[in-house]
Order: sequence, then C-alpha cells, then structure tokens
Amino acid sequence: DAEGLLRIKEENQKHYRRAQRHQEKKEKIQRHNRKLGDLVEKKAYDLKTQYEHLANLRRTHILELTSVIFPIEEVKTSMRDPADVSSESDNAMTSSTVSKLAEARRTTYLSGRWVCDDHNGDTSISITGPWITLPNNGDYSAYYNWVEEKKTTQGPDMEHNNPAHTISAALCYATQLVNTLSLILDVNLPKKLCNRQVNEFCGENLSRHRFTRAVKKLNANILHLCFSQHVNLDLLHPLHTLRNLMYLVSPDTENLGR
Repeated sequence: DAEGLLRIKEENQKHYRRAQRHQEKKEKIQRHNRKLGDLVEKKAYDLKTQYEHLANLRRTHILELTSVIFPIEEVKTSMRDPADVSSESDNAMTSSTVSKLAEARRTTYLSGRWVCDDHNGDTSISITGPWITLPNNGDYSAYYNWVEEKKTTQGPDMEHNNPAHTISAALCYATQLVNTLSLILDVNLPKKLCNRQVNEFCGENLSRHRFTRAVKKLNANILHLCFSQHVNLDLLHPLHTLRNLMYLVSPDTENLGR
C-alpha cells in the first residue's frame, strides 16, 4: 500500500507539472487572442471608415449626376386652362357653354373612342427637364393609344406635343439613369438592361406587350435599388417609376451610397 501510495503521488506530481504547462500555454493563447481581437477591431474600424468614405463618394457622384444631367422633380399639373379663364370672363357665354368647351379641350379621339386627358389636381414627375414627364399614377395608356392610332392613321406625325413622346423619352432617360446608378452603387440589377433595351423606349413603336414588359423590368430594377439603399418602404409604389427614383436619389435618403 505504501508503494502504491508513493506511485500515485509521483503520478499526481507529473499531472500537476503538466497542468502548469497547459496553464502557461492557455495564458499564452489568451494573450495572442487578445492581440488578434485588438487587431481585428482596428481593422473593422478602418473598414467601416473606408465604407463611410466610399458611401460619401458615391453619394456625391449621385447627387451631382441627378442635379446636372438627370434632374428629377415633381411638376404640378393643376394649373387651369387659359382658355377656360378667358371663357369665364366672357359674359356672353353661359356656364354650360364654358364647361362644355373646357371638356372638349381636354378630350381626344383615339382608337375609335374618346379619351379624357384631364389631370387637374394631379402631379407628374419630370426628368432632365419640366417638359419630359411621366404620370404620377403610372398610367401609360396614352402611349398605347398613340401606337394604336398610328397603326390606323396615314400621313406624317404632326403631334409634337403628344404625351406618348414624353412618356417614351422619360422612360429612356430613367433606364439610362438606373444603369448608371447600378454602376456607381455597385449593385447588380435583377433584370438585365443592355444597350438595346436602353434605346428600346426611344426606338420603334412598341406593342403593348413589349412596352409593358420593358416597364415592369425597369420598375423592378428601381425597387431593387431602393431596397439596397434602405429607402423608406412606405414611400414606394411598384408602379411609380420616376417617383421611386426621386426618393432614391433624394438628399434626404440617409443610406444613399451604402
């Protein structure tokens, strides 16, 4: 028993010395981990600083782009027709005559039916200038009606102020802006937009199916960019093309450039 006890004591001493070596190794590993932790924290801070600097650069480029080349702003369309005002001032006309004349000026015969173009009390969003606008509600029926009318009407196009022209131009500019924003923000678009598709809106007259498909792709890309920059979801609408873009590039968007 005494020999067994001595043998056990010797083994315990060996275990104790080994435990001391393990403790020293553990402390050494802990010191190394603390150094790595401090280094990682410093690198993370440097990375965050670089991200903030990059975001500020992107934000500056985007604000410059949208203020010089692609300005987007809201245009009020609630102005009264000058002809209506002058007609109301004419005492020789009755109120019913004035209302009928005002209604006639805001009505167009397209594709075998009368279409009302009255947008009183509404607003539209312009891009690159107040003369190139899109309807605020995302209704592009004027383009469909114009294409259908062109199929049945012979002769040169004399309607220089046709809303279909401004719709196609505004969508073309919006597509160019979305492509440029995706490059600046380094965000991959879910719907690919090549150069042919960029010029599609300003090229030949599109059928309703092709036009609707192209607009849906554009709206999907705009929403994807808005989501990537954490634009307030309450402000977005899937059909409001230029309004969503306006919220995206607004200086009030806190996370623009992230």
